[in-house]
Order: sequence, then structure tokens, then C-alpha cells
Amino acid sequence: MQVKVSYLSDLKFNLDTWKRELRFHFNEMDTFQEKLEEIASREFGKQATVPLEQFQNKIMIEKNAISKLMHRIRNKMANINNADFNETIDGRLQNEQHTLKEDMRTYIRMHYDLKEDMMDYFREWL
Repeated sequence: MQVKVSYLSDLKFNLDTWKRELRFHFNEMDTFQEKLEEIASREFGKQATVPLEQFQNKIMIEKNAISKLMHRIRNKMANINNADFNETIDGRLQNEQHTLKEDMRTYIRMHYDLKEDMMDYFREWL
């Protein structure tokens, strides 16, 4: 039983860490949106507004992805909280965690690619 408690504690730690990271990214997207609005208010013309609109769309898509990942994390946390401590560790929770882990890796990679592109854009127009 002690092994299972330790195992579930490790899974909870991963989920809590991912939740904090996703909340940070969600807030970061709000900050980037504010900067895009600042650029839009300056009326630079089509050269600035076309990528600006693309970034705004990407922010909406990213926020939606964050919401879906947060929902999955909440579901995983509920599974952990409802785990039967008397059953043997069969890897079910770990396998469920594995796909979320891969999805988080993919999301984080895409987030930082977007962030890098946006920072280049901000350097050019701010």
C-alpha cells in the first residue's frame, strides 16, 4: 500500500506542476493579447495587421488547448483521488498519464514556438 501511495503522490505532483504551468501560459497569452491590441491601436497598416490577426487566432486556439488539457488534468486527478488503495498497481493510471505527458510535451513545444514568433513580431512593431 505504501508503494501505491508514493506512486499516486508522484502522479499528483506531475499533474499539479502541469496545472501551474498551464495557468501561467494562459495568463501569458492574456499579456500577449494586450500587446497585440497596443500594436493594433497604432495603425501601422496591413504589414503589421495581417500577422497580428494570425497571432490573435493562435492565442484563441492556444487558450482552447489549455482549457482542454486542464480538463484532462482534473479528470486524472479525480481518478487518482478515487483510486482503490487495496488493488494492485496495474499501470492503468500510469498509462493514462503517459498520453497526457506526451500531449503536454507537444503543447509546450508548440507554445514556445508561438512565443518565439510573437516575441520576434513584438521586437519589430513595439
